[in-house]
Amino acid sequence: MKRLVVGAVCAGLVCAGNAAFGATELVIATVNNGHMIEMQKLGKFFEQANPDIKLKWVTLEEGVLRQRMTTDIATKGGQFDLMTIGIYETPIWAKRGWLLPVKPDAAYDIDDLLPTIREGLSQNGVLYAAPFYGESSMIMYRADLVKKAGTSIPDRPTWDYLRDVAAKIHDPAKGVYGICLRGKPGWGDNMALVTTMANSYGGQLFDMKWQPQFTSKPWKDAVTMYVDLMKRYGPPGSSSNSFNEVLAMFNEGKCGIWIDATIAASFISDPKQSKVADKVAFAQSPAAGSERGANWLWSWALAIPKSSKHPDAAQKFINWSTSKEYVKLVAKEAGWANVPTGTRKSTYANPEFIKVAKFAAAEGAAIATADPRKPTLKPSPYVGVQYAAIPEFQTIGVAAGQQITSALLGKSTVDQALSMAQQAAEREMRKAGYYK
Repeated sequence: MKRLVVGAVCAGLVCAGNAAFGATELVIATVNNGHMIEMQKLGKFFEQANPDIKLKWVTLEEGVLRQRMTTDIATKGGQFDLMTIGIYETPIWAKRGWLLPVKPDAAYDIDDLLPTIREGLSQNGVLYAAPFYGESSMIMYRADLVKKAGTSIPDRPTWDYLRDVAAKIHDPAKGVYGICLRGKPGWGDNMALVTTMANSYGGQLFDMKWQPQFTSKPWKDAVTMYVDLMKRYGPPGSSSNSFNEVLAMFNEGKCGIWIDATIAASFISDPKQSKVADKVAFAQSPAAGSERGANWLWSWALAIPKSSKHPDAAQKFINWSTSKEYVKLVAKEAGWANVPTGTRKSTYANPEFIKVAKFAAAEGAAIATADPRKPTLKPSPYVGVQYAAIPEFQTIGVAAGQQITSALLGKSTVDQALSMAQQAAEREMRKAGYYK
């Protein structure tokens, strides 16, 4: 789309001012989280440096965004020039020919990208999305409450151990819940956490014959632990909580332990946002016999759909918004504790970042240990830690997430929920032709 931007008084063929004629309108679809909102605020700096490009933002909740983007890119609608997509979609969409390769300039320093994140956003060694921020999952907890209870939380505790700690610090009469976890159903909501739990118990989503494994012992053990933790030591209404809801509770001081995206660490340790910023500590995610897949790997990244009307302008924006210079810009405008993390080696090597980000070492370790190519104790046919990078997984993950929430609400037993999830998964895999 082209539009005429008039910003000056003209007489004849001479114009005064800096009017940009026929400026390119770059339409960017993005998710409504903190780092992306910050990117929109800072977009004025990009426009100032590139007066021939104007940014138009389409900001949506994750689920709605994913539906709109998937529809647009599959039908070659060309509604968006740039899309914020995840590490799940990237290899699938690249394989289908829906994305253009990302080709940053030499100044971008592509080798500065963290290897696990770069690999996850590539297909056959070609980068198809540039990471805006990356994350794993880890334990975030109130060190003051844990200390007061006379205990501690080491890296990689067992789930049994963590349950005991949650029991000791659970004090609902004072508005503090032992543990807060995602309960909202969805493949990117409760299933993100529960799948890592199943992985840590030695489980997997599919075996090497693509048979779903929801009725296996690791899944039963994991979901039983999950439901028990939430019912006994979690806040009321957990079935409606995802990342943002739990973040708000933690920042209010209502959660003793939280296991979720490492990106949350910068928010809960920021005194401008969190009432307990000076009381938080971090540890690596729990395991129950296997460290493989015990913590997830994710990245929100910027990709150029093949149907983009302005691919060159889109690449220019990627060069700017995912660069080392952009990280420094955020640091200047919002502080080093608020820069997008999980993407570049240079961020974790920066002494100014390390000085203010007490979560840096734990976050870096979590990202480095998450391996989407070897996500489970037993060999698995898929790529992905908390997901399987196949198109069918979204439907399967949503169905399984709904069943697990049903068990959490007491509408079904864990066995019943997993049996229903298994049936739904087998039906979807047969329909897709994985087996008869």
